[in-house]
Amino acid sequence: MGRIAQGTKVLAEGGYEKIFRQTFETVPEEQLQNSFACYLSTSAGPVMGVLYVSTAKLAYCSDSPLSYQNGSKTEWSYYKVVIPLHQLKAIIPSTSRVNPSEKYIQVSSVDSHEFWFMGFLNYESAVKCLQEALQQHSLQSV
Repeated sequence: MGRIAQGTKVLAEGGYEKIFRQTFETVPEEQLQNSFACYLSTSAGPVMGVLYVSTAKLAYCSDSPLSYQNGSKTEWSYYKVVIPLHQLKAIIPSTSRVNPSEKYIQVSSVDSHEFWFMGFLNYESAVKCLQEALQQHSLQSV
């Protein structure tokens, strides 16, 4: 059901490219290469959203805002992750030993942050795209 709601939102807001540019700071020459509906693993459990791959960064934004406490008030905010491509260290695909149908992509940055993405509709395509983004940037920085 969540994916149907997401598809409706994407259509209503003008497509992934438009949502990407409205959600994240971009430069005019930056191009969105792909986007993937998935879940980000967090300490509070998996969070549904979209992982964007551009010519400058990996960026994730949750589909809906999450609540958190700010003193005695409950606040709401979208969960966002932005990793500039020059900060990427590794893209590591993995599969659960217990349940082989559970596939993950670990993204690690040069400053030792790790993010685990899962629940991709097209896992192989996501792995390929993320590894190509890492490889392209590695070639450019040599």
